Amino acid sequence: MGQQVGRHTFTGTDRQRHREKVRRCVDALSLMVHHDQFAADDPRVGLEIEVNLVNDDLEPAMSNALVLEKINDPDFTTEVGQQNLEINVPPHRLAGDESVALEERVRRSLRQANANAQDAGARLTMIGVLPTLDSAHLDVRWLSAGNRYELLNREIFAERGEDIVIDIEGPASCGLPAERLVIQANSILPASACTSVQLHRQVTQDGFAAYYNAAQCLAAVQVAVGANSPFVLGKALWDETRIPLFYQATDTRTDEFRNQGVRPRVWFGERWITSVVDVFEENVRYFPSLLPESSDEDPLAELAAGRVPKLSELRLHNGTIWRWNRPVYDVANGVPHLRVENRVLPAGPTVLDVISNAAFFYGAQQALATADRPLWERMSFRVAEENLDAGARGGLDAKLYWPEIGWVSPGELTVRKLLPLADAGLRDLGMSSYARDRYLGVIEQRCLSGQTGAVWQRRTVAALQEAGADRPAALRGMLRRYLDNALAGDPVHSWALP
Repeated sequence: MGQQVGRHTFTGTDRQRHREKVRRCVDALSLMVHHDQFAADDPRVGLEIEVNLVNDDLEPAMSNALVLEKINDPDFTTEVGQQNLEINVPPHRLAGDESVALEERVRRSLRQANANAQDAGARLTMIGVLPTLDSAHLDVRWLSAGNRYELLNREIFAERGEDIVIDIEGPASCGLPAERLVIQANSILPASACTSVQLHRQVTQDGFAAYYNAAQCLAAVQVAVGANSPFVLGKALWDETRIPLFYQATDTRTDEFRNQGVRPRVWFGERWITSVVDVFEENVRYFPSLLPESSDEDPLAELAAGRVPKLSELRLHNGTIWRWNRPVYDVANGVPHLRVENRVLPAGPTVLDVISNAAFFYGAQQALATADRPLWERMSFRVAEENLDAGARGGLDAKLYWPEIGWVSPGELTVRKLLPLADAGLRDLGMSSYARDRYLGVIEQRCLSGQTGAVWQRRTVAALQEAGADRPAALRGMLRRYLDNALAGDPVHSWALP
């Protein structure tokens, strides 16, 4: 959500002009695909990691502007709420031991940022949803500074015309009963509760559809195996509650539009794709612009003149449609390229867990995208979508459907099928055997132990409540232990329970 905009008000003329500009951008993109103008194969990857800020009492610290000033690092930037920050990790390759160097770089960067943040009375926390967040932190005054967040908030509510309703019910799990959260919100700040890791993979135009479809197939397993968001506003809900919470927190539709089948802006999609153009055309066809700011560039004229267009309107529009796997058009050193942005994973618990989740995804995606017989030819799109909901709700206890296996738990599917695929995919990308064993071993042990971040959080809160703590005290006690364990750096499957 970070791209800034300049305008404070938009007219009907602005919206009409922007719509036309976005359509011209799609036409330009189609011509670029037709004439094969994108970067050649260069399997570089990148990460964006969102973090929360907490104070000494483990409450959200609404001070990201001050913390950014103390950190003084261009890799860090704001996110939606004043308790959020994001670190942008520069692109890198997966060959050899480069991922091990990346792991150490991220760890060192977060350690230094955390030390600087303490000068502002804050501490960085990688967790899917901060469990001490409460309704008082969702007031519109806690939006981060910047035109974009203010305008997004205004435009979403102008399109919706009424407060947002958050209604999520979770299953009984790990000694905690089934619970339900129902609240109304007059801002998009519930979205700020959802802190994630976004994984980018640069691909060729010819390979884009395969890598995108592969990411869609893997989304359910990713959230089940990487779940780390079980508590929202004091309630125990889904293992990866970020999925329904972000979906509802940015929903511009009224009940009537939802009943008519209008698409949500947080979206899995509705079909397998055949080209990157498919996804951008859907964006233009189904979604009005929230931020209709137009540039002076004519993308078709730029192409005709032999220059690379920025496609500013297309990129701005794309940034307000939050697909769980999103297409990205970008230009680096004057050369256009395409990326698949995977957005389903929560932040944390540790740097090692984050890099392991990334390695597992990149390896499995590589193997599925280059397979002789594509998986999506044997799996209906509807099944892939239903798998995502099941994996987010139940975590490792979910049942997913997988071709040639049938109904299977995410852990069994991962250990039996996907880890060997991920190992082959990472080997194909040149990753060393040491790095493959290090990161895929973490995923294997997480599945075999049955302890994800979400499971550890649930079990810890249940144990503290059984020992006599009420829910708020148990959540704080859990978070204190979580922060200590995360600082130690051992992967979450090895964390002890109280």
